[in-house]
Amino acid sequence: MSNKTMLVSLALGAAMAFAGPAFADKMKATLDGKAQVPPNTSAAKGTADIDYDPASKKLSWKLSYSGLSGPATAAHFHGPAEAGKNAGVAVAIPNATSSPVEGSATLTDAQAADLVAGRYYVNIHTAANPGGEIRGQVTK
Repeated sequence: MSNKTMLVSLALGAAMAFAGPAFADKMKATLDGKAQVPPNTSAAKGTADIDYDPASKKLSWKLSYSGLSGPATAAHFHGPAEAGKNAGVAVAIPNATSSPVEGSATLTDAQAADLVAGRYYVNIHTAANPGGEIRGQVTK
């Protein structure tokens, strides 16, 4: 085996060793009343730390919030919509009545495409703001 062939073999082996399993894409949403459509004056804040595994289409999240006008009545991923636009519920976030809340869901191909394209937002609803009190666009 020539030195060149051996180097190519070593490089190929190293590349295959580091390929390993796919890693989840890290995404985030920062929620506030100004991002609502229409905006509101809520002092509440929230964050969603989001992992998305393109191989399995598994979406996982940890949603934390504080300062809402009252208990959260619901929380969802909405889409497809860019910032400044509203859309229907795409993925429910169950058990969001207390913070933090964690969960996961498996997306369809269309949902996955919208998520990756930045067309999803997280919305937390309250009795005083049934259309949503705080909202944040999901970004990479």
